Amino acid sequence: MGLMEIMKRYHQIAIDGPAGAGKSTVARKVAESLGYCYLDTGAMYRAVAYKALVEGISLDDEQAVTNLAQNTNVCFNRGDGRSVFCDGRNITTHIRSTEVSRAVSVVAAYPGVRERLVHLQRQEAAKGSVVMDGRDIGTYVLPEAEVKIYLTASEEERARRRYLENLQAGKVSSLEEVLEDIQQRDRLDSEREYAPLKPAADAYILDTTGLPAEQVAEKIVSIVRRD
Repeated sequence: MGLMEIMKRYHQIAIDGPAGAGKSTVARKVAESLGYCYLDTGAMYRAVAYKALVEGISLDDEQAVTNLAQNTNVCFNRGDGRSVFCDGRNITTHIRSTEVSRAVSVVAAYPGVRERLVHLQRQEAAKGSVVMDGRDIGTYVLPEAEVKIYLTASEEERARRRYLENLQAGKVSSLEEVLEDIQQRDRLDSEREYAPLKPAADAYILDTTGLPAEQVAEKIVSIVRRD
């Protein structure tokens, strides 16, 4: 039995959207409500970006970054869906830095990197029912997911959320800097040739501007149970 056939045995919820739309927070709450495993695919790309930075690999060298990804193993603690391991090392607290945030969209644009990580993501999905969030889950990683959600919010709202997250994590950055980073990531994610950021044709589009994560999660759970 092939990997795609195994995946069809489980329920899959795909949540996509741009940086700062609240995907990770909402996806965790949805997974908790449904009793599914939560998988943050963006953390996998961050892991590769982090490893490239640590090893001093130029992010502009596509072949070198691709080779790095092909020889990197990234996995999660399926018990909490938050702990990220790169080659057996827990790097959860290291991949949320400003430097990694700025590097991740460059790394994620390389087809060879995405090919490797999509393979790992599908392997994870084959282990049980999942709520998976990222930027191409409904369009590419899990195209047959039972429910596909695309979360969005205004640039200002998304920048404000990321700015507050940085403050809570003790990271020094101005709101203007965060907004510029958000805008740059939007451009890179939506304009890349391979699996660009866009809603799946059959996705529910939810604008989260001004809405608490709990309310957004409740909406998604109601959609899942209705479908």
